[in-house]
Amino acid sequence: MKTKSTIYLSIIIGLLFSLLSCTNKEEKTTTTLKENNNNNITAEAFKPNKNFTNYWYNGEAEITSYKLLQSRYGEIREGTSVLIYVTEPFLENKQVKADNNNPTNINVLKLNRTKNFTTGIYPYSIMQSTFYPVANNKHAIKVSCSIQEWCGHVYTQLNNRELFEINSHSYFENQADNNFKIEKNILENEIWTQLRINPNSLPTGEINIIPSLEFVRLNHSPLKAYQASAKLENGKYTLNYTNLNRKLTINFNPEFPFEITNWEEINNDNVTKATKLKTIKSAYWNKKSIKDEVLRETLLLQ
Repeated sequence: MKTKSTIYLSIIIGLLFSLLSCTNKEEKTTTTLKENNNNNITAEAFKPNKNFTNYWYNGEAEITSYKLLQSRYGEIREGTSVLIYVTEPFLENKQVKADNNNPTNINVLKLNRTKNFTTGIYPYSIMQSTFYPVANNKHAIKVSCSIQEWCGHVYTQLNNRELFEINSHSYFENQADNNFKIEKNILENEIWTQLRINPNSLPTGEINIIPSLEFVRLNHSPLKAYQASAKLENGKYTLNYTNLNRKLTINFNPEFPFEITNWEEINNDNVTKATKLKTIKSAYWNKKSIKDEVLRETLLLQ
């Protein structure tokens, strides 16, 4: 039979062990959250409310046209830009849009961002695609960029797997065909979709961030993370890349659905600006007839 002193001693040891165990768990959790914050990954998944669901899951895309003043070769070119946002089911393994509904699909907010402008005699056409989880607790699953002009065309694709996997193709000899991997970091491309889900979740302070694939291509810069200072104000988000002498400012409506009203990019004193023209909601993939071209007039694209 155990004595009272033995029982008391067992209780005290048990309490001490329990306290130590709780302390260790708390320290581990804090470390994990700190690591997540450094990589712009929040611990808690975003849960869409009624407003979000009604706006983004109604079977339509949001299409917004912009007047573009694009700096290229030291001169300002007039053109247009279009932001096309739409939610869709995505396969994480294949990293493509899912053909069928199944429990393993990931809901993403996709952004196709286009630019069209002319340099002298020949035109430029640029498109960037970002597939960002609506849960807002992971990096973009996939990002791609294509640029076409009369000299040729280039293409870059980033896939989010164990690392960021890059496939890059170009008509330039020193950039021809490349496949490589880089460490995961915040992506400038995903900022444009994360903002539409929850602007308050945007990274701020001194961060490491991978510039947009468009910028990397047009400036022939290495695709890697650079140091930047990020600032979020009421309806305004700014990225200042100190080592690139580049500043990006995105202005948006601080009220849901947080539509982007304009943006400005300053790169070595060259200024590019885009100003909102018109927004419509449309299932554009079903608008294929000649009679549907009137929607381009509505968007002031003709």
